[in-house]
Formats: sequence, structure tokens, C-alpha cells
Amino acid sequence: MRRILVIMILTIFFAPLVSAETYLISGKATYADNTPVPLHYVLIECEAGNTQCYQYRGTKAMTDAYGAFTLMLDAESQEDGVEILLTLRGENFTHVIQIDSSDNSNQVSVTQDIKLSQYPPPSGVFMGFGCAIVLFVLVFVSVLLRTGRRLTTKQGRMEFAGFRQARQLECPKCKEMVFQHELIKHLIIDHDMEALDAADITGKVMRRTWSEEE
Repeated sequence: MRRILVIMILTIFFAPLVSAETYLISGKATYADNTPVPLHYVLIECEAGNTQCYQYRGTKAMTDAYGAFTLMLDAESQEDGVEILLTLRGENFTHVIQIDSSDNSNQVSVTQDIKLSQYPPPSGVFMGFGCAIVLFVLVFVSVLLRTGRRLTTKQGRMEFAGFRQARQLECPKCKEMVFQHELIKHLIIDHDMEALDAADITGKVMRRTWSEEE
């Protein structure tokens, strides 16, 4: 019984010395151009060999849309002066825990802003827009080059002006290639066919339904 009373007295006596306080680290995270760092974790890490920091390692808080964050720690008075690292997007920032022992409140709030040396990554919207512009330029240059090559020939210049070469058909009698609008005349004059027969065969050739068996 006496041992239990001693333990209780020691616990009550030393409780104020080891009581944990809520330690808040608040701030705003920005890039090198002062734009906020939204929706990224601010993580606590420790330098190698700093065993006093290990209990806080892994604590993290996500920044909001404006880059604001708040880390909450349970710090004890004897941990005043312990160095921790605030890590964001691969960059480290030293923070020294500062607990005012004269303050009787159970909460300590400090402010530490974080400014990265890196610039914000390009937005996916702008990257997509840039790719669309590059694709448009490539297509435009390709069309321009093809048009330029066509304009170097007489036929290409005529087609560019709206004149297209008439379609050629194969004469079913002599296998000679004849312009479509001249096939009837060719059959009548060169093969001595009746006009109606020549027109009938020309229609079948145009519809690709003509057969030598007819």
C-alpha cells in the first residue's frame, strides 16, 4: 500500500512537468512565383541522428486550395528547441519547436510559411492546348506543302482553279482508255455501233456491270 501511495504522489508531482501540449504549426505554402501550392501534403521528417524528432516523423497535413496548412503535434515542455523538418514537394524547411513554459495554456500556436524554390508545374489544360496548337501547325504545314507541290504542275494548277480531269473508262471492245464523255462517240465511230447500243454499253461500263458475255 505504501508503494502505491508513493507512486501516486510522484505521478501527481511530476505530471505538470511532462504534460503534453497541443502544438500547432500554421502557415501558407507558395511556389517561387508566390502562387499557392494547393492539395499537397506538408510532411514532418527528421535529420539523420536526430532521435528527439522521431516521434513526430510522418505527421502530415494537406494544404487547402489557397496553400494554407496546419500541423498538429502533441509536444512536451522538455522538447522545447527540438528541430524538425517540414517537407513539401521534395524540399525541406527547418522548424524549431518553441514552447513557452511561462504560458499556462495547453495549446501553442506558431506560424511558419513555406516558399518553394521551384515553380508550379504546367497545367494539364495548357499542355493540352499547346499540343493542339502544335498538331494544328503540323497539319497546316503538311497541307501547305502538298498544295505547293500540286501548284508546280499544270494539272495541279488546273485542279486548284476548279478544273478537274475527266474520268477515263476502259472501252469494252478494244480495251483502250477513253474519256467518259467520249466513250459513246468512240463506240459509234470506231466500233460502228448503234447509238442506243453504245449508250447502253457506256452506262453499264460506268456502273461496272458490263460483261463481255453480253
